[in-house]
Amino acid sequence: MKLFRRKAYLSRIRAFYNDPEIIKVITGVRRCGKSSLMHTIAEELQESGIAEANIIFIDLDRHGYKSIKTADALEAAINEFAHIAGLKYLFIDEIQNVKDFEEVVNAYRADGDWSIFMTGSNSYLLSGELVTKLTGRYIEFEMQTLTFKEYCDMKAFLGKPVNPNTVAEFDGYILEGGFPKALYYDELSDKRTYTRSVVAEIFEKDIKRRVKIRNTSVFNQVQAYVINNFGATTSLTNMLDDLKKQGVSIKRETLNRYLQILEDAKIIRKCTRFDMKSRKSLRGEQKYYLSDLSFYFSANTDNRINYGPVLENIIYSYARNCNLDVSVGRIGNLECDFICRNTSLDYSYLQVALTIMGSKETEDREYRPLEMIKDNYPKYVVTRNDPIQHRSGIMHVNAIDFMLEGRCF
Repeated sequence: MKLFRRKAYLSRIRAFYNDPEIIKVITGVRRCGKSSLMHTIAEELQESGIAEANIIFIDLDRHGYKSIKTADALEAAINEFAHIAGLKYLFIDEIQNVKDFEEVVNAYRADGDWSIFMTGSNSYLLSGELVTKLTGRYIEFEMQTLTFKEYCDMKAFLGKPVNPNTVAEFDGYILEGGFPKALYYDELSDKRTYTRSVVAEIFEKDIKRRVKIRNTSVFNQVQAYVINNFGATTSLTNMLDDLKKQGVSIKRETLNRYLQILEDAKIIRKCTRFDMKSRKSLRGEQKYYLSDLSFYFSANTDNRINYGPVLENIIYSYARNCNLDVSVGRIGNLECDFICRNTSLDYSYLQVALTIMGSKETEDREYRPLEMIKDNYPKYVVTRNDPIQHRSGIMHVNAIDFMLEGRCF
């Protein structure tokens, strides 16, 4: 079956296809498309002339390989292909299922005969042993669920109707989410049933098997609280107070641990504050965004869209998808929604709003923080579907058009 190709990720990884010195580690929330990405890499390799025998897949979640749990068993499985001549392309799916896999993988990397690709669904993959033993020998490629452009392109690829009214299509994307498999289902209720199964799978495979949670009920309440309050400025103190009002008694260190577990499982992502004057990250208050909005809508029966946090969440994820580091900015008493930094440490500044139309006060609220920034890095006001405004050299862009054009901040 021909697979939809995630071109942005393929273009980032392509330079390392034939490099046996660098292990290619693809991370991301479960069911975001990591396995399919590896298969499309394999398709490109075959199209370039690589023999099918030199492309080896070991999917540790599938029949035949599920029993591989130890380093010795993994080594034995890989050795079955050692006789193949030339550079071998080894794809290992869900590598975190194998205890102490690091030394095995590094040994094959050192042989020089293997170009190794690995996937993992949680941050434990890139913690501890892998970092210490493989530092400088691997590159992480963080994968996300579908962007709006990918969502539209994949619908067309699957022969599904794409609404020519891009605003209506965008609202559908918000409610349905960006899990690729969800596009195979036509009914919204089926898509949400699928998303709920993903959450259950994450809890079973990426949380329950890896960490001990004594009080599952409290953990679930914390998870529900964070998901239902995504995009809100918060702190541990505020969260403890809010949870206490809901009858949830929890220690500060336990709450902090639960939040880290949700981050490690890639359900949520923390966006920290950044002080514009000192150019330093600030501890304390932060925002949490969802790796996919369907985590919120599948758990809530209300389909009304609160565009404030929703649009922020989408732009945050989009900026991350453009390989940017993203923080919440503080400029004196004003707040800039996002400060983005690229790999060259260049900045861009974003204000995100449903609309700046309606009143001068509304427009001023979005433009004023950007006008306070005195450097010459790009500044953007991002709205959903406004007529384009011109003010102070600040770029006003509509999120829908910007993402469909594949532009980056």
